[in-house]
Amino acid sequence: MSNASSARQLREHISSLSTMTRFVLATLALASGVYTYLGVRSLLDGDAGLVFFAAIVYSAAVSVGIYGFWTYMIRFLPEMRDAMARVSLFVVMAIGSLMIVAMSSWLNAAALAGSAAIEQHLASTQEGYTADLDQAHSNALAALSLLPDIQRASERFARLAEEERNSGALTGSSGAGSVVQLLSQMSAQMRELEATIQGNRETVRSLFEEGQAHLATMRGLVSGSGPVAPRADSFGEEAVALSGVIASLEQTSIAPSVARAAQDLSAGFIAPVADGRSADLMGRQDQVMATIRNSVAAQSTALSEAAAEIMAQPRVGERRYVPLSAAEAVLLYASSFLPSWAGAISIDLLPGVLVAIMAVVHATIRRNEEGLHEAERMTAADLLRSWELHEAIAARRQAPAPTEAAAPAQPDTETRPVPAHAAPNPMPGHSTAENVTPLSLGERKRLDP
Repeated sequence: MSNASSARQLREHISSLSTMTRFVLATLALASGVYTYLGVRSLLDGDAGLVFFAAIVYSAAVSVGIYGFWTYMIRFLPEMRDAMARVSLFVVMAIGSLMIVAMSSWLNAAALAGSAAIEQHLASTQEGYTADLDQAHSNALAALSLLPDIQRASERFARLAEEERNSGALTGSSGAGSVVQLLSQMSAQMRELEATIQGNRETVRSLFEEGQAHLATMRGLVSGSGPVAPRADSFGEEAVALSGVIASLEQTSIAPSVARAAQDLSAGFIAPVADGRSADLMGRQDQVMATIRNSVAAQSTALSEAAAEIMAQPRVGERRYVPLSAAEAVLLYASSFLPSWAGAISIDLLPGVLVAIMAVVHATIRRNEEGLHEAERMTAADLLRSWELHEAIAARRQAPAPTEAAAPAQPDTETRPVPAHAAPNPMPGHSTAENVTPLSLGERKRLDP
């Protein structure tokens, strides 16, 4: 196929696809306008009629702007022959595409994935609250790890008191003396601390169960069906209630109380006066009570250090549920909705592919027509029209000139031009044409071929 034939066929294809091109542009602009309308409706608040009118106006402006922009680009850019002009239009097209994405595409994405993005936000928030509840529960129960040590200390003091009472294992003299009294006192204090921790366990358990109930409701709202806005409102109410439960768990930690009780064991140690019947027994009692004092101090130090480690654990940070609109959620969780973003942007920027196609086709036509003679670029229709014009001109020239008798009688007010050899010399600064006298009407008709 010759270059002339190829160029001619490409031009015919462009002409035949012009209607289709306009239809494609109009359809894409309309689709973008519809989804833009849905996205705008999710952003605006207020009177329903005013919101509807504002969304319609904005979406109509977007549709018209997109259609007009791509119409201009598809008409002008393929015709650019100069490289600088072509690059300039490509830059303009890139800027216009960014503006279209800014004013339309993100709203289209909000319409396509807005509900799913809000559900994603609810799910992420629910996961955060779950972690906070678990951490608060763990902090509240951390003091329970001290319970075995406290129980062992209490049992040890009680056992020593019993052995001293029955067999005098510490002082060598059995009976309920001052040593037995001191050991029983220490055992009682340990049991009181144990009872405090055990009672706190029930409070923590009830709070944790309440928090789990709120979390179960929140999970149901996240995975539920129906409009997402009412579910988001109910989710916010549950989140507020759960925040209160977490704060209560943080305040019920028994670790500070254990630390204070451990310090009291040593600082508030009161040893009874030795009540032995002899100086030797009283001396042995004083030695045993000093040993008990050292043991209590060591136990107090260990409990204080353990309680300090528990209190040094990171506390649960304050968390608040922040409701988001569909557009805000789509922007915040954009990485989770890449297909929706791709579809929203493609609706607006697909005409750019048509512009590129037309630019390539026009460049091919110009390349095929380079070096062709003007006659080679003419089509059969052009030749037929040229032949018809030629025949019409020839027929007009061969027609007989009308006679003066046939001409309508009218006064000959026009004068003949003065012959050049008889015409006076023109005035300085005036041309000869300015001194020519116009022809009469009859003479003009005779000279007209």
